[in-house]
Amino acid sequence: MRFDASETAVVAVDMQNGFCHPDGGLYAPASEEAIEPVGDLIDRARSADVPVVYTRDVHPPEQFEDAHYYDEFDRWGEHVLEGSFEAEIVDELEVRPEDHVVEKHTYDAFHRTELGGWLEARGIRDLVICGTLANVCVLHTAGSAGLRDLRPVLVEDALGYIEEDHREYALEHADWLFGETVELGNVAFE
Repeated sequence: MRFDASETAVVAVDMQNGFCHPDGGLYAPASEEAIEPVGDLIDRARSADVPVVYTRDVHPPEQFEDAHYYDEFDRWGEHVLEGSFEAEIVDELEVRPEDHVVEKHTYDAFHRTELGGWLEARGIRDLVICGTLANVCVLHTAGSAGLRDLRPVLVEDALGYIEEDHREYALEHADWLFGETVELGNVAFE
């Protein structure tokens, strides 16, 4: 699958200690295993001058105190608290000054963030999406991209998950409803 480097960005979703490091509160082994292929995709993108976007799921401790319904702490427990070790991107993935980091407070990296405007200002039309968790933040971010008339492509073997069925669900849902999927070895930037 070929991508025009001038109209594409790689989006690495939530590759943070809280999800990918064994000391993280929501650690999943498959999220740790995703670090290497995510890093490979990022290296290939940089070699082709494709912009790299990292998302960071970050929660102020008081975020859900007045929640009517949406309360991630109720569902997952406190996680990736603002300023914590869990909230940082894993050391294995180097965030460079030219990379764009989006702090988000929900599953969707577009919800109340500047991501849409940042992509539009750069003429980005295609998103090559990797990261974790496949069926949560990756899927919601990709779906939101599709609703914004961006082309979301999920990299099948660069996704973290809790259970393999969750990854399969995310890929099938995205491919059927709003996006595409591709294996890392078949991603080409030109």
